Amino acid sequence: MTQLKLSNLDQFGSGVAVPSYDPSALTTGIVHFGVGGFHRSHEAMYLDRLFNTGGNTDWAICGVGVLPGDAKMRDVLDSQDHLYTLVTKSPAGETETRVIGSIHDFLFAPDDPEKVIEKLADPATRIVSLTVTEGGYSINNATGEFDPTGADIAHDLAPGAVPRTVFGLITEGLRRRRERGIPPFTVMSCDNIQGNGHVTQGALSAFARHKDAELGEWMTREVAFPNSMVDRITPMTTDKDRQELSDQSGIEDGWPVVGESFTQWVLEDHFTLGRPPLETVGVQVVEDVEPYELMKLRLLNASHQAMGYLGLLAGYTYVHEVCRLPVFVDFLLGYMAREGALTLRPVPGMDVGEYQQQLIERFASPAIQDTLARLIFDGSERIPKFLLPVVREQLTRDGEIDHAALVVASWAAYLEAVDVGGPVPPLQDQRGPALLEAVRCEADQPGAFLDQKTLFGELGENARFRSAYLAARESIRQNGPVGAIEALLRASSASDSAPALAGQQA
Repeated sequence: MTQLKLSNLDQFGSGVAVPSYDPSALTTGIVHFGVGGFHRSHEAMYLDRLFNTGGNTDWAICGVGVLPGDAKMRDVLDSQDHLYTLVTKSPAGETETRVIGSIHDFLFAPDDPEKVIEKLADPATRIVSLTVTEGGYSINNATGEFDPTGADIAHDLAPGAVPRTVFGLITEGLRRRRERGIPPFTVMSCDNIQGNGHVTQGALSAFARHKDAELGEWMTREVAFPNSMVDRITPMTTDKDRQELSDQSGIEDGWPVVGESFTQWVLEDHFTLGRPPLETVGVQVVEDVEPYELMKLRLLNASHQAMGYLGLLAGYTYVHEVCRLPVFVDFLLGYMAREGALTLRPVPGMDVGEYQQQLIERFASPAIQDTLARLIFDGSERIPKFLLPVVREQLTRDGEIDHAALVVASWAAYLEAVDVGGPVPPLQDQRGPALLEAVRCEADQPGAFLDQKTLFGELGENARFRSAYLAARESIRQNGPVGAIEALLRASSASDSAPALAGQQA
């Protein structure tokens, strides 16, 4: 077994692709917050592709960690000359192993926030990108407005505070650039949020206005915030992944990444200081990202929520297990065709029906070993962003909502199981105590779960949605998760056949 380092790249066999460029000769053009598995399987991978074509070596990534857990990433990357291995697997079981060298440096903000701020203020930094999760933008899900009340945000807003959040660090970096006459960098979100560029602009500018009203207005006017749609299923790395890499390729890598072979990135062409020519390596650079992001968020990401809670309640562990069961496949396709897809705009160059079938094939791949527990992490951030917008739009058009209502009901049923110590994975959600309290109230007040204004807003008061939710909750209690799905599918089938039968009788 050979440790992954620059000096050892020539020791790996022909089955391992290594950089054709010299990673040590790169210079930083992008500072990235949130160097997790997805960033390393996606943005960093695309830049590695670009460097392998020759040139553009001034667009390398300097990663930044702000959370205590990011210290481990710092240590692993430092020990490996910032190299890591990306292993991709297709549904057919084909595997590709590649060493990625596009991350040039890594800074751990708690060690030296000043060093991070000066990196942001450096004229060579032209893009700051983010994968800080759906919950990392301090947005109230009911109002869509920036929420300044979190402890770390409040700390950074205090006069003279040394920044410790992404918001505080980026704002101070931009303040120094403005003060020094350096044009602002582009802020590029790569998180699964509808209109992620608009959301980032609103949140970051609002934070800045709390610090300095004039600075906030300047950021709104001068800083570019392109929207993007990103897609590649990337489970968390396990010890099994590390061992397989060692056994099959002879590579000792402290933190490899395993992802599916499919990848997509649709990016709005809106940058203040230029950008890498990413369209040459497979990125779709477009004028309007919204049709693509709605397709992905409301079909793929919402389907993750649709299968996650019901699958766990039914006793399954992995995504591919439930997506090889006809009852779950029919439920997911039913949600997509009857609810999610009806809220989309035309998607240039995409066949949405074919995309739905492709999603099932991706979900059903056993090569990835994606867990249902991963899908439901921070559900209180994901369901309001991925699923509830579909419900709202369907209600305005008097469309179907029963599939989505069953998903929300399964979320409540999962929380109920957690609360009584049932055989489900533990709750991992920043709003955990409030969620459990809300679901407890349902014993005396059916539907109390929907009264959480920060999650459901006015939707919880909608009589039609409330009725559908209560019916779904009762169906899960009476029939179990799979039985509830079967009952829904029967009702859908009967609804489809009713007009035809009426016509025959006439």
